[in-house]
Amino acid sequence: MDKTSINVKASPLDQMALGRNQPLKKDKPKWKSDYPMTDGQLRSKRDEFWDTAPAFEGRKEIWDALKAAAHAFESNDHELAQAIIDGASITLPHGALTECYDELGNRYQLPVYCLAPPINMIEEKSDTETLDIPDPPPNSGHECQLRLRLSTGKDLRLLVRSTDTVYHMKRRLHTVEGVEPASQRWFFSGRPLTDKMRLEELKIPKDYVVQVIVSQPVPNPTPVEN
Repeated sequence: MDKTSINVKASPLDQMALGRNQPLKKDKPKWKSDYPMTDGQLRSKRDEFWDTAPAFEGRKEIWDALKAAAHAFESNDHELAQAIIDGASITLPHGALTECYDELGNRYQLPVYCLAPPINMIEEKSDTETLDIPDPPPNSGHECQLRLRLSTGKDLRLLVRSTDTVYHMKRRLHTVEGVEPASQRWFFSGRPLTDKMRLEELKIPKDYVVQVIVSQPVPNPTPVEN
């Protein structure tokens, strides 16, 4: 009976690939994001990968080397990237960081977004663009609680109204947590939420979690009595 190992070891085909080590190619991968992505959103996506991938498989020292090599590669310092790869005894069967192996046969795969920006990058919106978002009429829509998970690790329920835009919900979060709206990036199911989107248009199911990437330290809020 075949047994599947939980260790990320190379299969016989992978072992053959290990013998075909190639130097790192200079060509950067070209790819298109599922949605237009800002530089901040790309950085957040990369941070999430580097924070989670090493926790599940492989060796931390190899992940650290791959992160440094990926940074050097994107910065066009090809010689440094190659030196890091060689120093860590990392094998590249196809000459790319998207698939590589350590000397123990563990397999590592870097997503293309860690190696190059997408071809459909967009510029960050300026703060002035949010000034033309009108406030919803007072007491319009219905009141509800929205589950948020901040990148600081904190979970909370935010009291909002169905007619609120994302920008107005950011202002509500600012009132509760002290995080400036411009320092918040909201995501639902991997999709970035723009400031002009209204909650009632997003069709977020009850108790689903909205991710909030915070780009500044969160001050300790003043305790609020229930």
